[in-house]
Amino acid sequence: MKGILIGGLLGGLVVFFWGFVAHTMLPLGEIGMIEATPAQQDAVLASVKGNFEAGAGVYVLPMDMAAMTDKTRAKAYGERLRANPYAFVVYQPQGMDTMNNMGSNLAIEWATNTVSALLVAFLVSFAAVGYGSRVLLVLVTGIFGWVANAVPMWNWYRFPTDFTVAALIEQGVGWLLAGLVVAWALKRFSR
Repeated sequence: MKGILIGGLLGGLVVFFWGFVAHTMLPLGEIGMIEATPAQQDAVLASVKGNFEAGAGVYVLPMDMAAMTDKTRAKAYGERLRANPYAFVVYQPQGMDTMNNMGSNLAIEWATNTVSALLVAFLVSFAAVGYGSRVLLVLVTGIFGWVANAVPMWNWYRFPTDFTVAALIEQGVGWLLAGLVVAWALKRFSR
């Protein structure tokens, strides 16, 4: 149990600090994102603010949910999809200064990294294998998370390929590094 706890805590810190490096010192956090000009941003935000009356949520544009079950609407919707641009919008009507007040976001990120590392340390502790195989198991678990989450966003919601590949690199390196400390802690403290 001690090895799981130490491995999970250290693994969470490693993933957290790797994320810091990936997003602040390397371009991985920006790949696939394009910054619109301030005038373009203002125009889009004004349009969104005046038209997303349903409030906070995820908006896919264009969208026609009824077209999923109505063949007549499906044909027209397919034409509309081909004729228009596409947008995946996460809309929050109330802004938030995450640039100057990111403490709570960082705390949540650290907590989720740590819970993830604790879960993977628990899982890997059941493997009666050596150090290298445990490192590999942690890496595979991290890549599993990417495949299960990022690839469907690329497939269904058209997230950019370079953005998705950058996420694979970030997750792969992060969980490889975490695997090194998780496997070490399991070996060192689980005797």
